[in-house]
Amino acid sequence: MPSSLRLLIVIPVYNHRAELCRVVTNAQAFGDVLIVDDGSTDGVEADIASLSVPSIRHNENRGKGAAILSASAYAKKHGYSHIITMDADGQHLATDIPQFIAAVEMNPDSVIVGVRDFSNAEQRNIPVSATFGRAFSNFWFRVQTGEKGLDTQSGFRAYPVALLQQLSFSESRYSFEIEVLVKAVWAGLLVNWIPISVHYPEPDKRVSHLHRVKDNILISWLNTRLTIRAVLPIPHRKLVRAKPSVEENTEQFYLTRPIDSLRDMVRQGASPKYVGHSAALGILLGTLPLFGIHTIATLFAASFLRLSKVISVATSQFCMPPLVPALCIEVGYFIRNGEWLTDVSWQTLGVEFLDRAWEWILGSLVVAPILAGVTGIFFYLLTLSIYKLRQEI
Repeated sequence: MPSSLRLLIVIPVYNHRAELCRVVTNAQAFGDVLIVDDGSTDGVEADIASLSVPSIRHNENRGKGAAILSASAYAKKHGYSHIITMDADGQHLATDIPQFIAAVEMNPDSVIVGVRDFSNAEQRNIPVSATFGRAFSNFWFRVQTGEKGLDTQSGFRAYPVALLQQLSFSESRYSFEIEVLVKAVWAGLLVNWIPISVHYPEPDKRVSHLHRVKDNILISWLNTRLTIRAVLPIPHRKLVRAKPSVEENTEQFYLTRPIDSLRDMVRQGASPKYVGHSAALGILLGTLPLFGIHTIATLFAASFLRLSKVISVATSQFCMPPLVPALCIEVGYFIRNGEWLTDVSWQTLGVEFLDRAWEWILGSLVVAPILAGVTGIFFYLLTLSIYKLRQEI
């Protein structure tokens, strides 16, 4: 291991007396260990004292996130560059620690997350909540970062100490582990995923301090805030100096000067495919009758697909009434009646409003993909021509 890398294995504890000694003893075989007692009340203090390993104690239960941050402060003070966090309930196996050490050596500026193996046929005690929670959390991680998460709820991780010390966090409980991953990606760090084993004891022997109502409310509120922040076209603070993303370089796209805007974007690294897909998405969602939520839906989708929010929102403005909605209504009317709507009167637009609304929805399902395809191809070819012209200069 390079001399600049020093790893500390951190084990947060809260009333895990039954498994703690075994977990700590196994972990000691692979490196220095720190125990963070987060206000335990089961007498685990005596066991910690008998283990002869460094420890920190919170006088009251402050949450897993607070325990990890206390450990990072200790690590910084004692010259450690990274911490590896593992649960004290025996769920994580110390034999996986060498994988984290190797991953840190290869990617010292990354967050390393262990992906729990739920496919093991011998592992019959996996809680349904763990499987659902992982899928749910992975989805929102994708929305908020544009990155694919494999197990964003896994607590077996390796963090650069600098990350935990330089970023600010609002969460202190289980939701911290979601917040730190999202903000790490926003800060320019990579998240690397490595496979790990997992052990779940029988339900009657399992120790969990996840409050189903309280913690799920906190996680839902956190996801709401992170998603709102993610869709805003405002650059995030970077800890790792890297080449700015195309999204950060395309914060201005003017419909009145599309050629100039595209020329600037090409100069800053936007590919024809990226521009074409972003424009097509804006037209696709702009054509659909998403009453009152067009912009929100477009920002949400662009963030999820890692496309330009600015381009998508800008091109969606081409779909404002009356032209595109009228076209959708005409197509929907033709689908329902086999003829075009030619009588524009109070009767057809006012009295029969619900019919026209249904035809708008029906017609948009045909018009939206066609307009999106045409727009995407147009912007792709336009950007491609600018790109080729720039290469010739």
